[in-house]
Amino acid sequence: MRVGPDKHYDRVTDSWSRLLGDDLHYGYFSDPQMELQGATAALTRQLSQTAMLKDGAEVLDVGCGTGKPACDIARESGCRVTGISPSRVCIERANARARAAGLTARVRFLLGDGMALAFRDAGFDCVWVMESSHLIPDKAALLAECHRVLRPGGRLVLCDIMARRVLDLAAVIEFRDQFLLLQAAFGRAWMEPMASYREKLEGLGFTVTRAEDISAATRMTFAHWRHNAMARRAEVVQLLGEKSWREFLDSCTVLEQMWDRAVLGYGVIAASKASAAKTENRGTRSPRSG
Repeated sequence: MRVGPDKHYDRVTDSWSRLLGDDLHYGYFSDPQMELQGATAALTRQLSQTAMLKDGAEVLDVGCGTGKPACDIARESGCRVTGISPSRVCIERANARARAAGLTARVRFLLGDGMALAFRDAGFDCVWVMESSHLIPDKAALLAECHRVLRPGGRLVLCDIMARRVLDLAAVIEFRDQFLLLQAAFGRAWMEPMASYREKLEGLGFTVTRAEDISAATRMTFAHWRHNAMARRAEVVQLLGEKSWREFLDSCTVLEQMWDRAVLGYGVIAASKASAAKTENRGTRSPRSG
């Protein structure tokens, strides 16, 4: 039986805070000597700078995890954040984090589905999709919903694991066991290339403002995850069991191999929704002369 991302994250969230760190996402290593916590914070800053968040902006965080990036950007930029996740455990942990940080006036977390957002049209200045799109099977529905809930001129920012090339049948067979291991460790995923995201965004009327492969800067993440798995083995085994601990540990090596062979990687993409004036101009034909 396949386990959906909600049930998978309900099961692994507490152990992953020990393995991946409080941010629950990859790190951006501008310096190989960086610690994981500094590198994960750097990736959040990368996305925040790309989003150009302003005081009072309304932000929707699709796939909020346990809420640390949302709390960080609310604290640092003064924006208001609504985070959603299909995982009850993540939402509970995220709301507890917001309460502990004194941010409940500006940050809230709700159960939600990125493919069917329960929000009105044009209600947000920014949609933030940090390392969750690979778990969402229908990318077209996700991006269409992001477009719908953005105000004219609003921005979508997204970073995630992406396919770096299309695999032929021989490569699919070659990597079959590795992909099955990654599925066991991280849940069922649907990785697409950067070009696919770009095509879908432009088809919706977005203007893509950034599309960057940052695989090289994220690769050191796996060495830190491996170190954490070894250092915290007893805790993780108690929470998840020996088999799941071993799957996570082995997946770090598999991911390094896939990064090195340009099978998978990491990308950042940002796009702007057309302003109201541009939308009106598109729908207005010039009068005929004569």
